[in-house]
Amino acid sequence: MARAILIVLDSVGCGGAEDAAAYGDAGSDTLGHIARACTEGHGDREGLRQGPLTLPNLVRLGLAHACEASTGRPLAGVEMPAAPEGRWGYGVEISQGKDTPSGHWEIAGCPVSLPWGYFTELENSFPPELVAGIVKEGALPGILGDRHASGIAIIEELGEEHIRTGKPICYTSVDSVLQIAAHEEHFGLERLYALCKTVRRLVDPLRIGRVIARPFVGSVEEGFTRTGNRKDFAIPPPAETILDRLTAQGRKIVTVGKIGDIFAHRATGEEIKPFGNHAMMEAALAAWDELPDGGFCFVNLVDFDTEFGHRRDVPGYAAALEAFDRQLPRLEAMLRPGDIAVITADHGNDPTWRGTDHTREHVPILAFGPGITPQPLGRRESFADIAASLGVFLGIGPVGPGRAW
Repeated sequence: MARAILIVLDSVGCGGAEDAAAYGDAGSDTLGHIARACTEGHGDREGLRQGPLTLPNLVRLGLAHACEASTGRPLAGVEMPAAPEGRWGYGVEISQGKDTPSGHWEIAGCPVSLPWGYFTELENSFPPELVAGIVKEGALPGILGDRHASGIAIIEELGEEHIRTGKPICYTSVDSVLQIAAHEEHFGLERLYALCKTVRRLVDPLRIGRVIARPFVGSVEEGFTRTGNRKDFAIPPPAETILDRLTAQGRKIVTVGKIGDIFAHRATGEEIKPFGNHAMMEAALAAWDELPDGGFCFVNLVDFDTEFGHRRDVPGYAAALEAFDRQLPRLEAMLRPGDIAVITADHGNDPTWRGTDHTREHVPILAFGPGITPQPLGRRESFADIAASLGVFLGIGPVGPGRAW
């Protein structure tokens, strides 16, 4: 019986979507702009990397072809093979938004048809009644922040006041999200999680996609650092996903990274959540080695987004892509006859773009494995084509409204 592994390279988009202008993102292109920056020397960093973007394994499987199909432009500095060894194409998101839950749910066969709620005011972002509820039910002296902000910047700015006053740092972005940062030692990690659960309930009527716990450590003197104990409290998907279908049929599921959080821990099987892309891929490979026939491994590699996209760090992003590329041959060597591996993304986060937010983009789709005939997949009119295809491949039937390839 077939096995499948699905790896989401969080934010690795491949060119602005047709409706990108509605999101302020016309012209964005995460992979294309990183590749071009690397050829111009803007991807160099001493001791980290230098030169053109080097992704021989992804390109061999069809990444450069997918990017060119999406944008009409070749990846700068990348030599394309005449014939890729995998199936390649790109996906177009039909869900409204450019956030993590929308992208992942659609990939899993559940596009979001209703609009999310957002906190649109840049300052005093949260309704006064919501702030009052957070303070009362959280037994807090108040909150700090209450605005759109970059997570690293607002922790550096307000970390000392947070420790002194005991007020958590609450902020948002253009995504449907309310983030709460607090010091693991002074505020307490479990207390932060409990507060986020309370806030999750309070924002449900507002259709806010996620409440995110953002714990950090450190001091003013030493600097503040976010830890790996982030936890997302998400709305559950409104309809069946491939995870639900597999669970109902008793299939083994392993989810790696923040997949459990994104799907509100519904039908997410054995959850593994190490810190950092490298550790997550190592965990995924170990789980894949033990996965029985008919099993499904669903992986999110979040560092591309949180560590490099939002921070507009081109060299860091390029180095992370190259590091993942170096791990790919190990996965390929572990694929047994009948297995399939799919690599995709959930949205863009162009590190050359203005601001610090996600970008509305197409995403690459690569599929490969023993017995998987190389061929172009073309333009897929929904990310949900992935769930439909994997459902057929795993013998459970197509899931969601997508079209199997």
